[in-house]
Amino acid sequence: MTNFARPALIVAGALVAATCAFAQAAAPAKVADTSKGKALVDAKGMTLYTFDRDAAGKSNCNGQCAQNWPPLMAAANAAASGDWSVVTRDDGSKQWAYKGKPLYTWVKDTQMGEVTGDGVNNVWHIAQP
Repeated sequence: MTNFARPALIVAGALVAATCAFAQAAAPAKVADTSKGKALVDAKGMTLYTFDRDAAGKSNCNGQCAQNWPPLMAAANAAASGDWSVVTRDDGSKQWAYKGKPLYTWVKDTQMGEVTGDGVNNVWHIAQP
């Protein structure tokens, strides 16, 4: 390897590291328009919901509940940033929360932008930015 190639490799390595750090810092959801106004949606555009029975920073939706309301999962090494935090579920896995409220999708929403989970049992609500 020539001495000219080494600085290029160092720069390339630094760019990869910076890109990875930026990707990890990106918000786990985005804002989209729905028939009920602005809502947080996951990477696939599916509406996210909050559950009134969750405690601050803790999910109380496990088992069958989590099958119907899949949690917005976070990587084991995910880090909180701004309004975004990570909660540890009962099984030890990680879940994203927005302003302390764990986030979920709804199995009956089958298309981007659907909001059929809003108001279910008067305890599920669209996650609003």
